[in-house]
Amino acid sequence: MEFESSNVIQRFLRYVKIDTQSMDGQDRCPSTEKQKDLAALLADELSRMGARDVRFDRESCYVYATIPSSLPEGKTAPVLGFIAHMDTSPAVSGKDVSPRIVKYEGGDIPLNDREGIVLSAAENPELSDYVGKHLIVTDGTTLLGADDKAGVAEIMAMAEYFLTHSDEEHGEIRIGFTPDEEVGQGVDRFDVEGFGADFAYTVDGGPLGELEYENFNAASARLTVNGYSVHPGSAKNKMRNAILLAQEFQSLLPACESPEATEGYEGFYHPDSISGSVEQVVVDYIIRDHDREKFEQKKAWFETCAAFLNEKYRKPVFDVRIEDSYYNMKEKILPENAHLIENAVSAMEMAGVTPKISPIRGGTDGARLSFLGLPCPNLCTGGANFHGRFEYACAESMETCVEILKNIAGIYAKTEKA
Repeated sequence: MEFESSNVIQRFLRYVKIDTQSMDGQDRCPSTEKQKDLAALLADELSRMGARDVRFDRESCYVYATIPSSLPEGKTAPVLGFIAHMDTSPAVSGKDVSPRIVKYEGGDIPLNDREGIVLSAAENPELSDYVGKHLIVTDGTTLLGADDKAGVAEIMAMAEYFLTHSDEEHGEIRIGFTPDEEVGQGVDRFDVEGFGADFAYTVDGGPLGELEYENFNAASARLTVNGYSVHPGSAKNKMRNAILLAQEFQSLLPACESPEATEGYEGFYHPDSISGSVEQVVVDYIIRDHDREKFEQKKAWFETCAAFLNEKYRKPVFDVRIEDSYYNMKEKILPENAHLIENAVSAMEMAGVTPKISPIRGGTDGARLSFLGLPCPNLCTGGANFHGRFEYACAESMETCVEILKNIAGIYAKTEKA
C-alpha cells in the first residue's frame, strides 16, 4: 500500500503541519487563536465533500457536521457521533512540524542527525511490534500531533468514504471537532443538544486495539501554606517557614500513592507545581482514582492532613481548596450502554484487530460528555508517545482505525432506533 497517497495519511500529514497548540491558564475559548486555522480548514473540507449542516463556531472554535443516513426509507438507526480534538499539547512545541514516513526494519530510528535525536528501541520496546510497517515520525524538535490529529484525519477519511459510497448502509452520523482538550476545556462550550447524537465515541486513544470506557475520577487541589518570615538571625521560636511546612504536609500523604508508584487502577496524589517563599507557599495538586469511593476518601484525607497540622500549630496555617474536574465515565457506560463497548469490540474483530480494553490513567472529553448526557467511550488512533518529541503514528494502524469507524457505523445501521 502506498501510504503517502492514502486518504487518511495524506490528511494527517497536512493537518499536523498546522500549529494548534493550546495554552494553559487562559480564560478564553479557544485558549489560542491559531486553533481556528485547522477548524476553518476542516469545515471547508467537510462542506466540499458534501457533508450537511456544517457549522463552524468561529467564536469558540468548534466544528460540527452531519453525514446523512443512507438507510432505506422507513428504516431508522441511532444517531451516532464521532469526536476528536484539534489542539495539541502545550508540553512540546507544535510549530513547524516536519513529519516523514519511515519503513521500520527494527532498531533505533534516527530523527535528527544534526541534533543527535534518536527514537530508541531500547527505551521503546513496543517498536518491535511495528517491524515491516510504516511509522510517521518528526525531526525530533517538535511533537507530531497524532494526539489528536490522527483521530481528526480518521474521522474525515471515514466521512469522505461514506459520502462517496452511497451503497454503504449507515445511519445518521454526527461529527464534532473540539479545541482545548489538552488543557481540560475541550467540551466547555460543546453543543451537546445541537450535536444531537444518541451515542458517540471520542477517537483519541493510542495504539491499535485500544478501547477505553473507564477513566480517573479527578480533582484539582490547591494547598496554600501561610508562613511567618523574620530575619533568620533572630528567627528562633518565631519563624514559620512555609517551604518546610509544605514539605511536612507532603510527608503525610502516602508515598506509595504517587504517579511514579502506581499503575492500572491505582490512584494517586500528585504535586504538579509549587511556588513561594518562607512567607507563603502555594502547591497545586491533582488527585486521581478510578474508584469513586476511594476518590472521595483521598480528598477527605487531603483535608484531614490540613486540619491536623492547623491544630498542631494552633493557627490557620494550611488552607485547602479542592475542585472536582471530571468523573469516571464507566458510571454512564455500564450497564445501560454496554452496547457501545460490545459493538466496538465487534468492529475491531471484523477489522482483524484484537481489542485491548484498559482503564485510562487520565481523562478524555468523552468522560465529561458522558456526564452531560452523551455516553462516549474512547477509541484507538494508532499513535504513541503522545505529548513528546518521540511521538509517532503507525500508518497501517491509522488505515485500520478508519475501517473500525466504518464497521461501527455499519453495526449500528442494523440497530433500530429506540
